[in-house]
Amino acid sequence: MADLHSSVIKFDITHGKAVSVSDRVRRITAPNPGPMTGPGTNTYLLGRREVAVIDPGPALDSHVEAILEAGDGRIRWVLATHTHPDHSPAALRLQQATGAQLIGALMAEDDGHQDTTFQPDLGLCDGQLLSSAEFSLRAVATPGHVGNHFCFYLEQEQTVFTGDHIMQGATVVIVPPSGDMADYIASLQKLKQFPVRRLAPAHGHLMGEAGRVVDELVRHRLAREAKVVEALARQPGASLDRLAETVYSDVDPRLLRVAKVSLWAHLLKLEKEGRASKHAEEHWLFGEELWQLSGSA
Repeated sequence: MADLHSSVIKFDITHGKAVSVSDRVRRITAPNPGPMTGPGTNTYLLGRREVAVIDPGPALDSHVEAILEAGDGRIRWVLATHTHPDHSPAALRLQQATGAQLIGALMAEDDGHQDTTFQPDLGLCDGQLLSSAEFSLRAVATPGHVGNHFCFYLEQEQTVFTGDHIMQGATVVIVPPSGDMADYIASLQKLKQFPVRRLAPAHGHLMGEAGRVVDELVRHRLAREAKVVEALARQPGASLDRLAETVYSDVDPRLLRVAKVSLWAHLLKLEKEGRASKHAEEHWLFGEELWQLSGSA
């Protein structure tokens, strides 16, 4: 990807510390840093008189206690962008401590990667509005990373809380079968319908120049897709492992296993478009080879 360093808006990231990133918004970063989570999961608190918590994060004692201390007995809502285990498990403990309403969307079918403790009191639909005297927060359906992913748009500050839809410092893994590359690209474009000044991701720093960030992410995904197409054309019948080594030759080998998941998502997108097809076990065909195979069947 092109260097998007100029878009980064840096505030202190210290685990367990509530950092004000605007008049309405505070951020607490959970102590779960790693290759997939960056510095850790960002939990955002909106409002002061009535508090909404976005992405409560993992159910770690120190993190839950930091949220409760910052909430000061005024937490009314807890929202999850999606139900991966680094985003929603603390919700139940916050609800038990405060009586807050849990808001989010469940997967139609558990793919084995979901936090099953998260059971929302209120399901989400696209465009749904949560309002208080201090803020208006609109739900934006953004499937792609997984099928139940939502972003939240803070109207007063033109800020999108992006969850794992957009992360700072890393690209998002698309996780089939619920994750869908075509949906992901469409969901990125969807954010451009809103007047957005800042992106507040669940991992990493805030980002400005939102339109530029979205455009670069779309360009990056399509450029990666072009590499998949080129690899398929040059290596007919290649296995998923062999394709990954070619398509992700620029990626740290330690992350190749994760990159293979996004490669799978690219291949499924091409398959839906009739541009590729699975042949035998984890082997893929493209273009003329695909036509010849189907013609001889």
